[in-house]
Amino acid sequence: MSARKRTAAPDKRTEVAAMLSAKSVFQEILDNDESFRLFCSVAASGEAQGGWENGRIAALVPESRRDLAPKIARHGTDEDKHGRIFNALLRKRGLEPMEVPRETDYTMLLEARGIGLAHDKLRRDEPLTDHDIVIYLAHSRVTEQRAAAQMTMLCRYFGDHPDLGRAVRMIADDEDNHLAYCHEELLRMAAAGYGRTIQRTLRESALVEMGVYRDVSLAVMARMGRVLGWSRAKSAPLAAGIRALYAYERLGGWRRMVSLRMPERRNALGGPEQSASGAPEAPELV
Repeated sequence: MSARKRTAAPDKRTEVAAMLSAKSVFQEILDNDESFRLFCSVAASGEAQGGWENGRIAALVPESRRDLAPKIARHGTDEDKHGRIFNALLRKRGLEPMEVPRETDYTMLLEARGIGLAHDKLRRDEPLTDHDIVIYLAHSRVTEQRAAAQMTMLCRYFGDHPDLGRAVRMIADDEDNHLAYCHEELLRMAAAGYGRTIQRTLRESALVEMGVYRDVSLAVMARMGRVLGWSRAKSAPLAAGIRALYAYERLGGWRRMVSLRMPERRNALGGPEQSASGAPEAPELV
């Protein structure tokens, strides 16, 4: 069997079955307070860490790239906003955030695997280098691809949900902006002579991210299963699906995470911050 055959995307019937299964699982998670609390807490924690990272990077941008500072700061502001949105959704149900289990901390696990800029570096008041900015943008290109795909899925399932709809639409629009910004700025850096470094860093980041995403997904699903009392007959296929996605990505699906093209949304983070489709800011979601 050819490599192309092995890496082909699932057929339409498989996609439909997966979609229906995923929607029912998400609905079950949303309907239970404890599983919803875990879901929102994990999401809010990751967004807050992303906000801090981008804020520090914006403050440490080298003079040669000062034009990027407002865009990086905007990226961080968006991530902070997303964290507030998830916490607001918890408050709306009378819930408090929970401590995020280490094995479900996607951002921390990526840093531990050497992806992105180390937090020790960001805590110092030393200017970053152009190479550091390439590392940051490449890491963001990969993780924003994942985030955009997740939010697209949530919009498909819950875009019209009375409580979640506005939130997921707003975040999805922001994630699309972040992904467009990463494409555009990486292409600018490539034109400035960093092309080989960018491609190498993108590939390294994508291969590590896929493994971390698999491990975090399995950990989250295991905890959800315990909270919701899933049987092995239900948990096993979900875990198999997560592993199958990882296998597909390892065989060739990772290429979608490393390709670069000039986006339709140009200068996506260069203008004033706006809410998606006129949706209110996080405090108004309460």
